Amino acid sequence: MLETFHLHSSSPRPPLRIGLFLDSFLLPAWIETILEHLRRSNFAWLELAVLNAEDPPAGQERPRRAAWPARLWRCLTDSRVRRAALYSLYSCWDAAQHPVAPDPFRIVDCTERLAGLECIPMKPLRQRAVHRFTPEQVQRIRDRALDVILCFGFNIIRGEVLNAARYGVWSYHHGDNDYYRGGPAHFWELFEENPFSGVLLQVLNEELDGGLVLCKAHLATEQGSSLIHNRVRPYWVGSLFVIRKLHELHQYGWEQVLARTLPNRPHPGQRKLYRIPTNREMVGFLARRLVKSAQARLTRREHIWHWRIALRPSALGGLSADAAPDMRGFRWIESPKGHFYADPFPLPHGGKTWLFFEDFRHADNRGVISCAEILEEGTLSAPREVLQRPYHLSYPFVFEDGSEIYMIPESGDNRTVELYRATAFPYRWEQARLLFSGVPAWDTTLWMEDGLFWFFVTMADPPGAGTQLFLFYADGLLGRWNYHPANPICSHEQRARGAGAIFRHQGRRIRPSQDVSRGYGYSFAWNEITRLTPTEYQEQLIFEVLPSWAPGLAGTHTYNRTPRWEVVDGKISGPRSRFVA
Repeated sequence: MLETFHLHSSSPRPPLRIGLFLDSFLLPAWIETILEHLRRSNFAWLELAVLNAEDPPAGQERPRRAAWPARLWRCLTDSRVRRAALYSLYSCWDAAQHPVAPDPFRIVDCTERLAGLECIPMKPLRQRAVHRFTPEQVQRIRDRALDVILCFGFNIIRGEVLNAARYGVWSYHHGDNDYYRGGPAHFWELFEENPFSGVLLQVLNEELDGGLVLCKAHLATEQGSSLIHNRVRPYWVGSLFVIRKLHELHQYGWEQVLARTLPNRPHPGQRKLYRIPTNREMVGFLARRLVKSAQARLTRREHIWHWRIALRPSALGGLSADAAPDMRGFRWIESPKGHFYADPFPLPHGGKTWLFFEDFRHADNRGVISCAEILEEGTLSAPREVLQRPYHLSYPFVFEDGSEIYMIPESGDNRTVELYRATAFPYRWEQARLLFSGVPAWDTTLWMEDGLFWFFVTMADPPGAGTQLFLFYADGLLGRWNYHPANPICSHEQRARGAGAIFRHQGRRIRPSQDVSRGYGYSFAWNEITRLTPTEYQEQLIFEVLPSWAPGLAGTHTYNRTPRWEVVDGKISGPRSRFVA
């Protein structure tokens, strides 16, 4: 659904002329999705496909796999094949044992979709893994006056062909190019247990993976033994990059695209260039994964996660870019057996402070919203349920607007963002408006400034994609949402999900965020919003609060405050019998 925001441009500029570099018309589903976006847009026209003449003609069946005696003989006689034999076997096992849906790698015949498109077969000049084009070939491409060439074929492309389109040749790199250059894509993140797996869209230049980075996303690594599972989210998230950037190019111009490029800071990582793992490396990788898998199964059988909320009188000192705040003095609130409490949101009203929170009932396997008064001694009155739906509710963002009190609970399981109004505060609520629907959306956080209502929403789209933070604004609480041109404003799973209400401190706007890259609700951070306009958004990380702030905590993912109280939550692990009746 989110791609629909990028399919229409209101700019009077002529449509962008797009070319393709392809090896074949048999393409994986994630690329077919990109072609579908281009077909549906009103600002990008496919003009040309340059086909790699080294491969079979477009539309023909893929070459048959060699018989097993031939493959065995090659393995025995070719040292390069022997070196990667275990990785090849692992890849076959992974594909058979870990099917995914929707599958970004499902092969789609795009012959009919690209029918009528001018196609020029070209045989490149090969020097090992590098492909170059003759001056005559480059001129044939230039004659089509292309704005952008999307590279989905050939090998490492170098030479004057990189300048054959007005805004260059755009290509994906699956992996964070600051750390991982080479391949296989997203394998070494598993091998090295990196918490993040990246994907980026870049403008190619002569340096391998050193081009202009148009956009990048950091997704949580799907730790485990399956490379296919770890690739799903980066490939689906990346499938939206082309239409977003082409829309930005057409709507706002190349200067805007350049202004939003990301620095390319190559890090040596553990290796200068990654290659297919050796048999010895594969043995070590698989052995470690077997041990971790066995340990995880034992833990899952015996223990569950249990969330608690804690509060203390407000004691927030000066914010520092170098150190997290002092977290001492919080008092834990225990829930009845069969429940856990999380996502605390306080609201002062009528001389009292009311605390709204997720009340998860194990018997129903979903949360409701409950409320209690914060008493002077730092305890809670008896909680009462105030909002229940047939689907899970959490993150009860409560706020006042004029004389009315509203709540936006998280209802991502229902693929909605819902606004409720208090009819008899704090216990009775009615739905006032459906704000957004059609996409899993979490932890909607509202901020009001300069007469505008800003909605920070964490969403995952297309299906299977990782979480990213999107920003919308409206003239009124019930007004039409406007999609911010800087979206997504955060594509890093360490900070993309909300962790509480935005607040001001010493003149600074602070957005709490949570880290889900190391497991759900691992930690929370404070980010200063340094630029917020209808066309621009910028923020910078101040510090992160790790679960080590309290003994035994395995996660902490919500922070909120009033002038009187501060509230947080945290999770611990223990036997199911301890928490569930």
